[in-house]
Amino acid sequence: MIEEHLKFIYDQFDYLEDFKNFEELTSGHINDTYLVTSNFGERVILQKINSGVFKDVPGLIANKVGVSKHLLRKLKHFSEEELKRRVLTFIATKNGIFYYQDIDGYFWNMMVYIEGSTTFETVKNEEIAYEAGKIFGEFLNLTSDFDVGKLIEVIPNFHDMAFRFSQFDSALKEASEQRVEQAKTCINLVYELKEEMHVLQKLKDAEKIKLTVTHNDTKISNVLFDVNKKGLCVIDTDTVMPGIIHYDFGDAVRTICNTAAEDEKNLSLVSFNLQYYKAYVKGFIEKTNSSLSLLEIKYLPLGAKTMVFIMALRFLTDFLNDDIYYKTKYLEHNLDRSKNQFKLIESISKQFKEMEDYNLDFFESLK
Repeated sequence: MIEEHLKFIYDQFDYLEDFKNFEELTSGHINDTYLVTSNFGERVILQKINSGVFKDVPGLIANKVGVSKHLLRKLKHFSEEELKRRVLTFIATKNGIFYYQDIDGYFWNMMVYIEGSTTFETVKNEEIAYEAGKIFGEFLNLTSDFDVGKLIEVIPNFHDMAFRFSQFDSALKEASEQRVEQAKTCINLVYELKEEMHVLQKLKDAEKIKLTVTHNDTKISNVLFDVNKKGLCVIDTDTVMPGIIHYDFGDAVRTICNTAAEDEKNLSLVSFNLQYYKAYVKGFIEKTNSSLSLLEIKYLPLGAKTMVFIMALRFLTDFLNDDIYYKTKYLEHNLDRSKNQFKLIESISKQFKEMEDYNLDFFESLK
């Protein structure tokens, strides 16, 4: 049944080869994604976008197609074959648009599969951290002149600190006494950090930091690497929208530099890996130094701290709301995640001056 449906969807796209077989890719958490092989052995990705999470799917697809076309123009020095490895290539339907809406109202899109590529779920050495910094940095640098007015806000208020605090305050008012008591330490940390955690938002609102294209899901598994472990391209651009580069920088190092999983309960295992941070920064600034100001470089470490805080706050908010958003495996799972992120903030704070100095010194060395 699913194969017949996928074949029908596949046939709506302007792709010359016939459907042969498919396999489901289960690494993503939001969309349904399938790897389809044609009768000639060519492979494409067929994806059903989760319209429960994303309210304007045509806008979302217009965002990522527009950004990909921009990247293709900027990288035209590569051969056509190499471009298909460096940039996500989307395939239009026979009607000339980049999505198909099926009879049940679901939206589908198709893109070329990048052969000979691999991903990493975690970072095990400085080389991978450096390559990730280069690839995410290059993505942000190449899109720095993209007109963000052409992008829709895929998830409104996604990194808006005032909005996240509003959610937290509402959850705290409605939470059970037991959960408030369990979360007391984390709640106190929220208020201790509140003023510092609004600094980037204020700089953004005052237009001292420019609005640009941001990816908004810069985990290491969203970088494709070749067989030599060299970065190829950024994938999973569903959440591309206007933002500040500190969001992408911070979210990347949040996952790359945590020495433990984000739900590790043994907090003695949780710390911020400064060597991975420096490796990531080196790659990132090598690619972005021409498009970033000294002020933007200065505040990159605060971007790291801020993005860790947002996750700590979101996990804590969900715990106070009786776990209605994130999937949990046990009763205090979200609280443990929040404690984990606050421990990471503590580790960042202890190394913050060295992080700032390294960023500025390396930036200046490239001038």
